Amino acid sequence: MLVDDDPLVRSALALMIGGQPDIEVIGEAANGAEGLARCATDRPDVVLMDIRMPVMDGLEATRQLHARPSPPRVIVLTTFDADDYVTGAIAAGADGFVLKDTPPAEIVAAIRRVADGEPMLSPSATASLIRQIRTDNAETSNGSDREAQALARLSSLTEREHEVALAIGRGLSNAEIARELFLSVPTVKAHVGRLFDKLGTTNRVQIAICVHDAGLV
Repeated sequence: MLVDDDPLVRSALALMIGGQPDIEVIGEAANGAEGLARCATDRPDVVLMDIRMPVMDGLEATRQLHARPSPPRVIVLTTFDADDYVTGAIAAGADGFVLKDTPPAEIVAAIRRVADGEPMLSPSATASLIRQIRTDNAETSNGSDREAQALARLSSLTEREHEVALAIGRGLSNAEIARELFLSVPTVKAHVGRLFDKLGTTNRVQIAICVHDAGLV
């Protein structure tokens, strides 16, 4: 599903994505409210969501989608990479944040990756998120306390789980972790699932934050 108030952007994305053998564009919407309605009827697997739109912006639409049962994956696709937009998108439940000037092949790769359950942040978005995390840490808690707490959480992991957690902290995908650690992708996915349980996290970004808090990446 494409949600963007610019019809030229939607047309360009539809043309680019529609040419992929494994991806189908099933609907378009011109604002967040329309996108919510279309998602309820068309039930897409992935939504490409603009941020700045009339009627309802992309962050609020993402927040409302995320509150629904079995929500679609959401990739925020925007021309802006300000820190507030990145952290706002993640807080709203977005699974990815990609700039509109990202090469087409990378946008397509992001769709596939998010559809497979892995978050996708552009390099600039990742840098913005890390900056915000460090700022929040400095403002809300003693850095050594956060590091000790993160290390304590990670101490419950097996050696292999610890290796997978560090790889996630470095931003590697499941396929990249599998190649680096000489594991199968299903085995990596199983380790990631155990990390969610042991660390009390619900997504890979939270695992990465824990690893960064521990000072291990």
